[in-house]
Amino acid sequence: MGWNATRSESELVEGCKKGNPSDQRALYQQYHRLLFGICMRYTDSRDDALDLLQEGFIRIFRHVEGFRSEGSFEGWMRRIMVRTCIEYCRRKSRFLRVDLNEAQDVKLEADAWSELNREEILSLIRQMPAGYRMVFNLYAVEGYNHHEIGEMLGISEGTSKSQLSRAKRFLQQRLGTEDQAGSATA
Repeated sequence: MGWNATRSESELVEGCKKGNPSDQRALYQQYHRLLFGICMRYTDSRDDALDLLQEGFIRIFRHVEGFRSEGSFEGWMRRIMVRTCIEYCRRKSRFLRVDLNEAQDVKLEADAWSELNREEILSLIRQMPAGYRMVFNLYAVEGYNHHEIGEMLGISEGTSKSQLSRAKRFLQQRLGTEDQAGSATA
């Protein structure tokens, strides 16, 4: 049976736990696009994303024995990849420390998003400063709450909220959807 033959996820996981290269290759082939997409959302360049993908898969294969089949294997791999990206961002940059009172509730126009394709949205996210991008990804894409984000990144909930607010403001400015009423009265 070749590595490309249909194998269940549990069979691939078991093969990876045994260090079987063909199962590792098959697992990579099955999930590399999904996990690369995660890396692209956290980095400034494709090369950095490829490096993170490689580092993340090394961690996945190194720690696969720790997966206890108590949930989604894909979700388990996603968490490893997100943590790999977070560590990369920590090494590369610092967060702005902002008071909770500076955080604003900023809404994004759904219509502005609906007109963009996946690559345009990814491009906008990648243009954000690192702190904004990381919190935006964790909150809006990965679904973590501000308390969890604060714990993961070693920042306060207020800083997380502020970074998200600033990320949304950044996107509004790029999409040209800021409150037009305010500019009409100026």
